Amino acid sequence: MSATGAKPIGALDEESAAQAVRRMFDSIAPRYDLLNHVLSLNVDRLWWRRAARRFHEVLARPDAAILDVCCGTGDMTMALLRHRPRGARPIFAADFARGMLARGARKFAGRAVAVLEADALHLPLRDQSLDLIVTAFGFRNLANYAAGLREFYRVLKPGGQLGILEFSEPGGLLGQAYAVYFRRVLPAIGRAICGPISGESGSPYNYLPESVGNFPAPAELLDLLRAAGYSACAWQPYTFGIAGLYTAARAQVS
Repeated sequence: MSATGAKPIGALDEESAAQAVRRMFDSIAPRYDLLNHVLSLNVDRLWWRRAARRFHEVLARPDAAILDVCCGTGDMTMALLRHRPRGARPIFAADFARGMLARGARKFAGRAVAVLEADALHLPLRDQSLDLIVTAFGFRNLANYAAGLREFYRVLKPGGQLGILEFSEPGGLLGQAYAVYFRRVLPAIGRAICGPISGESGSPYNYLPESVGNFPAPAELLDLLRAAGYSACAWQPYTFGIAGLYTAARAQVS
């Protein structure tokens, strides 16, 4: 059975899991962008842009309220901004890892972005206040996936849309080859670039393949979305299923 939330090594409960994830991402924040681009061979840029295009219609509305949650260093936010018209309402960019958020804030300088240091499970936003929530490669790190979906549902307006861009594990020969890269090569590269992290065993990039392996398969996450009350739930694989975009909506009031 898939994990109900992120479980870094040593975490005993949801609170300690969240604290471990925060420390992990704060520790690699200075080299996070370099690591992402090197490890994905720059394919991550294409994924962000493709996900943003999927929501062009709502992004093109100047008054739409948009949240990029678990925004990290802000690359998804930057992709969303490409679809916002001049003078549009600022996008909320939220993350609970201060080191990551600080680097994102530098990218947002002079742009229509409001930065929020906030936990995705406890958003400082009103009920039914958002038209769109997007998260890119951050949802997997939540300590409780079902609670995260419920919190997103709370702040979405009726008819509001949700997009979750996440890794998955492809099948077949490609999946086998990718598993070798992901579990053996990727941690070694991450360790070489980041170096040892004080107080942690090995590199935070040992956590990445483990977190993907423990993450619910697409069919399971779609079931979690439906159980949380979402409608129009779907998954679109990217790059042979290495990643994919989950989409869903809060039902309109009848």
